[in-house]
Amino acid sequence: MFDALIDKGFDIAATNHARAILTHEFAPELAQLIAILSGFHISMADLIGGGGGESGQTQRLRHALNATGWRKHRFHVQTIVDGIERDGISHEVDHVNFARPGALALEVEWNNKDPFFDRDLENFQRLHALSAISVGIIVTRGASLQDGMRGRITDWLRARDLSSESDLVRLGIGDRTARQKAKVAAQTARGTAFHEAFANAFTADKFGPSTTHWAKLDDRVRRGVGNPCPLLLVGLPMSILTDAAPEGDTPRSLFDT
Repeated sequence: MFDALIDKGFDIAATNHARAILTHEFAPELAQLIAILSGFHISMADLIGGGGGESGQTQRLRHALNATGWRKHRFHVQTIVDGIERDGISHEVDHVNFARPGALALEVEWNNKDPFFDRDLENFQRLHALSAISVGIIVTRGASLQDGMRGRITDWLRARDLSSESDLVRLGIGDRTARQKAKVAAQTARGTAFHEAFANAFTADKFGPSTTHWAKLDDRVRRGVGNPCPLLLVGLPMSILTDAAPEGDTPRSLFDT
């Protein structure tokens, strides 16, 4: 069932029999998840205009999950010893699907700091040990997306002749911080073209090596973080980025070239 994602360039990895569990015990839920991921795209205009954060179409992935039953849930664990309640512990997961065979827990990590992976994996480990979830799933930026982001942004800006700070104001992102503008100005002063300087600063600021992406997640799982919880890891590929105009009120004339 994962072939549809792999053919689109998604990174897929599974541990501790997660693939078999999902395929045989959660086939409808897995098919639903694959359909959502297969149809997910991020407009370049939303990506850049939103400052790289979880805005626009990135949030639409969460909305699609919520609409199909993958909703936020807080697991509360209460310990009672000899009739005396101890302090309880809560574990909140952004997307949980309570299916007939059990529960599937899913986190989307778009551009948090990479220690968030430790939090997610350790939460999954504890919840699985309590039989509260059957599989933990993490969706993050894949290797092709992480490696190609800067070049993709550079090409997109060049194609639209966005070559100055005033052009960015037209794009709706003229309210960047003085530090961000200074980083771009320093590069252009050394002879770097504006679209390249912006892409360099933007990706370093929002999608740097210490943020959540495939290599950071894969490294932790290979070291055993989260074991023995069955895990499905999904890396979003470069192909999710589209030149199509964003949904909503953004002026289309900037993006339809």
